[in-house]
Amino acid sequence: MRDFADLYEALDASTGQNDKLAALVGYFAHASDDDAAWAVTLLAGGKPRQVVPMAVLREAACRMAGVDDWLFEACYQAVGDLAETIAHLLPPPDLQAAAAPTPPTVPAAPAAPAPAPGLAQWMTERLLPLRGLPQAEQLQQVQAWWRELTSTERFVLIKMVGGGFRVGVGRLVVQRALAQHTGLDAQLLAQRLVGWADARATPSAARWQSLVASADSGDAPVGQPYPFFLAHALQAEPQTLGPVQDWLLEWKYDGIRAQVVKRKGQVWIWSRGEELVTERFPEVVAQAARLPDGTVLDGELLVWLPGSEWPAPFKQLQTRINRKTVGKKLLADAPVVFMAYDLLESGTVDVRSQSQQARRGLLEAALAPWLVLPAAPAPPAGMHPLPPAVLRLSPLLACAQWDAAATLRLQARQRGCEGFMLKSTQARYGSGRTKSDGTWWKWKLEPLTADAVLVYAQAGHGRRASVYTDYTFAVWSRAPASADEAQAVFDAIARREPAPRLDSGALQLLPFAKAYSGLTDEEFKAVDKVVRATTLEKFGPVRSLRPTLVFEIGFEGIGASPRHKSGVAVRFPRMLRIRHDKPLHEADSLATLWGLMADR
Repeated sequence: MRDFADLYEALDASTGQNDKLAALVGYFAHASDDDAAWAVTLLAGGKPRQVVPMAVLREAACRMAGVDDWLFEACYQAVGDLAETIAHLLPPPDLQAAAAPTPPTVPAAPAAPAPAPGLAQWMTERLLPLRGLPQAEQLQQVQAWWRELTSTERFVLIKMVGGGFRVGVGRLVVQRALAQHTGLDAQLLAQRLVGWADARATPSAARWQSLVASADSGDAPVGQPYPFFLAHALQAEPQTLGPVQDWLLEWKYDGIRAQVVKRKGQVWIWSRGEELVTERFPEVVAQAARLPDGTVLDGELLVWLPGSEWPAPFKQLQTRINRKTVGKKLLADAPVVFMAYDLLESGTVDVRSQSQQARRGLLEAALAPWLVLPAAPAPPAGMHPLPPAVLRLSPLLACAQWDAAATLRLQARQRGCEGFMLKSTQARYGSGRTKSDGTWWKWKLEPLTADAVLVYAQAGHGRRASVYTDYTFAVWSRAPASADEAQAVFDAIARREPAPRLDSGALQLLPFAKAYSGLTDEEFKAVDKVVRATTLEKFGPVRSLRPTLVFEIGFEGIGASPRHKSGVAVRFPRMLRIRHDKPLHEADSLATLWGLMADR
């Protein structure tokens, strides 16, 4: 544990990639196979499930530090991170030892100190068995561990126990460190690392040995996917890419990126987040089972209703995402298709090094037995729609000039898409997203926007833990008749009057989005001052505010949502700018948001 805590501290303290790389290589050189397996899992994005409730950690810290809960809460609000707050409050181990009663001195033969437990031992023998124990036992055990750990070890332990473990190192750096440590090709390691973050895969010495085995060992799991190749956002005009004929143009669908793997008579479905989601999409598995062995498809999972010309909004796909088992009703209400747009393996041969054009030809041949393009006409009146074909081929869009492509792209949102994907005909299928690569581009539409009022704020995390950076925004229930009517609402908020019922017709502000990105550090500091000066009430870490600021909020999608009082939910909201030029009564209303949905 001490070695991993030292590694965490080194990674967290360094901003240089070479320093992080050196720290990782040094750790792997001395770690046991079990410890290395757990370290890679945590560093590759795996997050241990919470094993101890946050309330237990708080109570344990308050008791050991001798502070009241209100004082702990005040410290937590100032620091912004639970693990860091506890690490600061707890007395150091030497003071705890001094405060403990001194046992009688009994002469005894000197014994060799027991080796400190490593990361794997901590995880498997100490932390994971905590889950499900009575709260009193959890409290006692956590306090006992804190007495034997350094401040850094405590910090890392709390992160892992509380389920909030994060570390400032990218997967590519971990991949490079493993390549340097083992001498293996980085691309081979990238492929083997896919799925390491999956919660169902338990780290072990055997798994580590499979990861670092020689290239010809054949130890890779049969269902292993390939690392996903990612596109860059196109910032320049598309004409700068050269002739449009050198590019394949496709719709950019708004679904779940996934790979379908068919090998040795079995089918696996992997999400881009490297989660195995096979059992959640049985209709895709059933049709993919007809693929030849040794086939790997890259594409998008989408809800596609029978008789519809275009995919359903992403919110309908969300009903399938978190379901471990899928019943008949859900299969009927939200049928899923797999829109394939690339072939990575054909006849057990890795074809990623072939050109995009060549892979497209192989893809069309692989799907030829049931090739269905997505533009299926609606059935005649009175006829029951046919079930949708599950495996589909992403259509190529024929545009003679970039101007024609730009015109067609404007229809994307009405077709349930986000814009275009542009892929060079000569592109190989790479790994991840690298700055030097310019063969895949996402040419997205400009975001949907709304002007909204800041109504709640919460402190951020990490280096922004002491600054209010996480905001909640609201729109008017209807357009205010005048500035005076809006001012009456502000006065009622300042008096902390309860909001009127939405069906009363009374003017009010309705929260609809939360955002924490888009501003510069200086802008965040300026807003932080406003937050502190206009706070009305505190609800734990959240502050309600007297409305004073309007922001332009951008988002990728919008839809109806019965879970929100506004009846609206947006996807990927971020702050585009502060509207100092706009009076609060001129912020947008709920009608504006409903209009955006109607335009979709």
